[in-house]
Amino acid sequence: MCGVGPQNLLGNMSNQTIGLDDRLYSYLLSATLRESAILADLRQATAEHPQARMQISPEQGQFMALLVQLMGAKKTLEIGVFTGYSALAIASALPDDGRIIACDVSEEFTSIARTYWQKANLDSKIDLRIAPALETLDSLIAEGESGTFDFAFIDADKSNYDSYYEKSLQLIRPGGLIAVDNTLWYGRVADPEVQDNRTRHIRALNEKVRDDERVTMSLVPIGDGLLLALKK
Repeated sequence: MCGVGPQNLLGNMSNQTIGLDDRLYSYLLSATLRESAILADLRQATAEHPQARMQISPEQGQFMALLVQLMGAKKTLEIGVFTGYSALAIASALPDDGRIIACDVSEEFTSIARTYWQKANLDSKIDLRIAPALETLDSLIAEGESGTFDFAFIDADKSNYDSYYEKSLQLIRPGGLIAVDNTLWYGRVADPEVQDNRTRHIRALNEKVRDDERVTMSLVPIGDGLLLALKK
């Protein structure tokens, strides 16, 4: 099922799980990765993109698809689409009547996504909204969609992570799950000498969610760190 060999997946970016040496990471993929040919083709195409490090790792896509299936999710949010790998992985795990509202501002990146969604015959499950994500989320809240989503994946500009989290928490149902990407941030969050804006926003969200009594949480060291928050 895997269209690209493990030797082509190795790197030092967030598109593989951090903290694993090449040999162990290659084993993880060869022994456990289930990836459709279209997902593999999209990942390979994205690997040639100048912003390739923005793509999630394939094992993270598989993990999130498993979470969605475990929950029996039907209605999901994605904040930050890039070339569409995560949306395609999740759409593949949704039932026939499942739906993703996918938020992004880039026609350029998402044109790649649309091509592969169509190839997979899953484009009907993905409602792409090209607009600032906060505007889309506010519109959904204004339309009475609060408490109706099962799952939300946040993988966009770090300065708005707190706002994305709060609005997603409003939009998902009790028992719904929020997944936030890049929460280990290449290890920079652990280095007190690193005080750039994005790192500080990620640190702040990690600490906020740790102390947030509205959710049950875990930070999973997959990909570049995946923070999970289950709404009580």
